[in-house]
Amino acid sequence: MNINEILNTLETSGNLRTLPTAVHEGRYLVENGRKMLNLSSNDYLGLASDRILADDFLGTADAGQLLLSSSSSRLLTGNFSVNDTLEKHLAEAFGRPAALTFGSGYAMNSGILPAVSDQGTLILADKLVHASLIDGIRLSSARTIRFRHQDFDSLERLVRENAGKYSSIIIVVESIYSMDGDVTDLRRLGALKKEFPGVMLYVDEAHGIGVRGETGLGIAQEQGCIEDVDFLCGTFGKALASVGAYVVCSSEIRSFLVNRMRPFIFTTALPPLNVAWTDYVLRHLPEFSARRNHLAKMSAALRQELTDEGIPCPSESQIVPLMVGDSHDAVALAEHFRSYGFYLLPIRPPTVPEGTSRLRISLTASVTEEDILQLIYALHYHTHPRQGTDDRPNGESL
Repeated sequence: MNINEILNTLETSGNLRTLPTAVHEGRYLVENGRKMLNLSSNDYLGLASDRILADDFLGTADAGQLLLSSSSSRLLTGNFSVNDTLEKHLAEAFGRPAALTFGSGYAMNSGILPAVSDQGTLILADKLVHASLIDGIRLSSARTIRFRHQDFDSLERLVRENAGKYSSIIIVVESIYSMDGDVTDLRRLGALKKEFPGVMLYVDEAHGIGVRGETGLGIAQEQGCIEDVDFLCGTFGKALASVGAYVVCSSEIRSFLVNRMRPFIFTTALPPLNVAWTDYVLRHLPEFSARRNHLAKMSAALRQELTDEGIPCPSESQIVPLMVGDSHDAVALAEHFRSYGFYLLPIRPPTVPEGTSRLRISLTASVTEEDILQLIYALHYHTHPRQGTDDRPNGESL
């Protein structure tokens, strides 16, 4: 492997990444002295920068929960009572028998599928599932077929053709896809699962938990099909403003994962402080309906504005992609938005397929109507440059 040659190729193609260094100031981000509205964050509810919330947690938390390290895996001495409390509250919130938490979403998705599958398993995965799921599939001994994104007719044919040939079939999807922002019809998948014994459903709610559903439990709650999902997974590091991940499942699956899932068994547990903060946010999640409603309104407004501009928009959520294609063009467009005060990062291969580089707008509950208007104006000014004065909108209403 020639490392320098690979790096040079990445730079030539516009796909070389570097680590950005920035200072966070609430909903803004300061980079090289430039203060910009942060539209690349997954802090969808704006909880990570809510000092009132953090101060309330620190003022009410038990001193024993404020430890900065667990110093061990959960199967040794790292399973503090707060871990059991969080998992109990997760199971109760979702109305399911059990839950299990992990150090990260990547550990979760790369570890569950290898643990619960074998050579007698068929995994049917959407082509656009996250890299962590792809790695989990690769680590498994199951046969795998990746079906066309959101093509449930094709998925149904695959299930019908293979039902009875395998001891189990696991359908793997995301509820909200992280790059396109489109939403999966989980009700249809639940109905398909019920039709064929041996079919199980794995759903990653990483971008749905917190922001969708009556009490913020995600798309499965919104569509009324929580009980249809065998592995209902999500992360704490996005809308819930913490760190780690979870699966809501049966008691048998939980016990099996504790005994067979390598990233769970051989990982130091999260610090009790982080677990306690996650539990605090989870218990308060139903109270953030106003933030969820505002985020939904701003997201719908942006999607409509893009449609009015004639820009294709596959999104049905707070994740709104601006499709560009070429990686160099995506980098240039990101810099254009920086000049207008918006921090937007280009998403390039291998995160997305070649020729589909884009900017991904991640809206949060802190975004205002004026922000949306200014964002659309910046895009319009890039698409249709004007001569003379840069007369930006002021005081208009969506």
